[in-house]
Amino acid sequence: MSLHPTVLDTDYKRVAIVDDDDLFRESLGLNLAEEGFEVVDFPDGESALEYFQSGETADAVLLDWRMPGIDGLGVLQALREARIETPVVFLTMLGEEIYEEAALKWGAVDFIDKSRRLSIILKRLKLITDGPKVQGGGELEGSDSPVLRNGPLELRIDIKRAFWDGQQVDLTLTEFAIVHYMILRPGADVTYRQIYDLVRGKDFVAGYGPDGFRSNVRSFIKRIRKKFRDVDPNFDHVENYPGFGYRWRDEGGGESGGWA
Repeated sequence: MSLHPTVLDTDYKRVAIVDDDDLFRESLGLNLAEEGFEVVDFPDGESALEYFQSGETADAVLLDWRMPGIDGLGVLQALREARIETPVVFLTMLGEEIYEEAALKWGAVDFIDKSRRLSIILKRLKLITDGPKVQGGGELEGSDSPVLRNGPLELRIDIKRAFWDGQQVDLTLTEFAIVHYMILRPGADVTYRQIYDLVRGKDFVAGYGPDGFRSNVRSFIKRIRKKFRDVDPNFDHVENYPGFGYRWRDEGGGESGGWA
C-alpha cells in the first residue's frame, strides 16, 4: 500500500485505488491528491482486502477489473460478504454488459472507462463522496430524506439504489443520477443538454457538431428504459419530448419520507 498525502481540511475524502498497473495507479493517485483527496493505493486485490478487513476505511474504491490473483469482482464480493459497504466504482476497458450486471448485483455503483479524462473520474467521485446535488443549471442535489418516491418508483438516496414496485433496478451511479434528476421535477421537460451536463460536466463537448451529445444522452435513456423494463415489461414512465429531451411521467407528485 502507498499513500499520496495532500493538505486537506477536516472534510477530506479518502479514495482507495486498486490496480496492478503501477504507472496508471501512481498517476491517477497523484492527480486525485492534487484535487484534495487522500489516496491509498494497492497493486492487487489481496492487499486491498487486508486493508479493509483490518478496519481501515475509505469513502470510495476505484477498482480494476482484471488483476492477477483476486480479480476486481472477487474483491467486490469479498468486501460485501464482510459487510464492508464502501462504494465501489470499476475502472475498466471492458464494455460487455454481462460484467456490469454481475458487478451491480454485488453492489458496484458505477463503471468508468480507464481512458476517460480525469475530469470525468472526478465528477463521478464527487457524486459518490459528496452525495447527489441539483442546482439550477443542472447539478444534482440531494433531498433531506433518504428516500424519494413517485408512483411505483422508490429511490434510496443514501445507498443510491432504485426500486420499482419493490424490485431493485440495477442502475449505475450515472443512470441513478439521471433518474433522480428527472424525479425531482416530475412531469417537467428536461433537455438533452441538462442531462448531459449532469453526467459529463457543464458545457463538455462530445460527438460531432454542436449537438453531438444528443446521441450519448439517447444511449443513457435507452439503457435506463431497458433496465426498468427488465423488471416491468410495461414500464413507460420516461417520455420523449421530440427534439428537446425527456420527462418523467408524474404519478401525482413524489414523496420523500412523509412528503407527498
